[in-house]
Amino acid sequence: MSGNAENLLEHLFRHQSGRMVAHLTRLLGPAHLDLAEEAVQDTMLRALRSWPYQGVPENPPAWLFRVAHNLAIDAIRRHRMIGEKAEAMVADLSRSATVVDHIEIEHQFRDDELRLIFMCCHPEIPPESRVALSLKTVGGFSTPEIARAFLAEDAAIAQRLARAKRQIRDQRLTLDPPCGADLQPRLDSVLEVIYLIFNEGYAAHTGEDLIRTDLCFEALRLASLMAASSIATPRAHALMALLAFQAARLPARVDEAGDLVLFEDQDRALWDQHLIQVGFRHFNQSMAGDEVSIYHAQAAIAATYAVPGPIDWNAVLTLYDDLLEMYPSPIAQLNRAVVIAKAGRPGEALAELDRLTDHPQLRDYYLMPAARGHLLFQMGRRHEAAACFRHSLECPCSQPERRFLKGKLGQCEDQ
Repeated sequence: MSGNAENLLEHLFRHQSGRMVAHLTRLLGPAHLDLAEEAVQDTMLRALRSWPYQGVPENPPAWLFRVAHNLAIDAIRRHRMIGEKAEAMVADLSRSATVVDHIEIEHQFRDDELRLIFMCCHPEIPPESRVALSLKTVGGFSTPEIARAFLAEDAAIAQRLARAKRQIRDQRLTLDPPCGADLQPRLDSVLEVIYLIFNEGYAAHTGEDLIRTDLCFEALRLASLMAASSIATPRAHALMALLAFQAARLPARVDEAGDLVLFEDQDRALWDQHLIQVGFRHFNQSMAGDEVSIYHAQAAIAATYAVPGPIDWNAVLTLYDDLLEMYPSPIAQLNRAVVIAKAGRPGEALAELDRLTDHPQLRDYYLMPAARGHLLFQMGRRHEAAACFRHSLECPCSQPERRFLKGKLGQCEDQ
């Protein structure tokens, strides 16, 4: 298969698989989510086998949807347990397959995705399983990708997915949109899913690439769906603002060789000004009402970075204090310590990092010793800095991050 065709198919799978699974699940019913996923997976395999010889079709997404419909129809006829509903389901699939080329179906696809992700985040499903299931069905993530996002074993994620699907069947969950008291808890889980998708793309935990742009923009797409929906809340706009601000910096986060570029060394001319404008527009919309969430606090920090001119690190520090009041995360505490150093108080920053050293959630997090090493290097304590960078290299991280850490270790040892 040509590289261009393979890249196109990978792009389509990431951007269309969730829509296809959602669309087929509406037609088949949530109890047959597995069947919908299998039809989509088989469709991608058909494309891998046929496109190299027959060429890429004129309308690739429409081709994928039609083949997925046909494979779902074949699967229904093979599955006897569907029983008397089989013919009605086949009829629905056949009718739907004839309109996938029409632009008016776009609204239905968006609605299908929103309904599916809200079903995956139903209160009857445990929180950790809700997120994993949504990443799998709507985001098109593989089980290993979800495991990396959760820093969990593949087998554990596979069990979560299996239990969640079993609960959908046993509890007879539907695609009916949530309302009333049921809305807020499911909305929180949906936003967490989108946040996790973006984070995995923004700084991949492992692999050859630091950034996986397709995941970042898939998260932006889903966040945009939420913000544009009839149930959009201020926190949905706050998340959209945060992701837009963060995505705007993606072109400057790595150099031409794919190596990590620190924030202070980034070329701001490379930042995407359109996304920054989108970020500020949604940030303003997030100010409606009295609701303040962790997404508001993080978006406020990101907005401070996006304003032209020198960064007011003391203002950023105040925003981190606000964030920690709402969400006392060790990662936020680590970031706050880095901001203290940037505000010109390295001794205080080092003391903050020392207090976090033995935190169980930071034990295998490479940025913990790396941040300490960076600060010690700036303070001229190169021997101690080298030990920190050696420690960070023992932790899981992507290859660009590993090359950066080796470079910093080399600087310590050259002195």
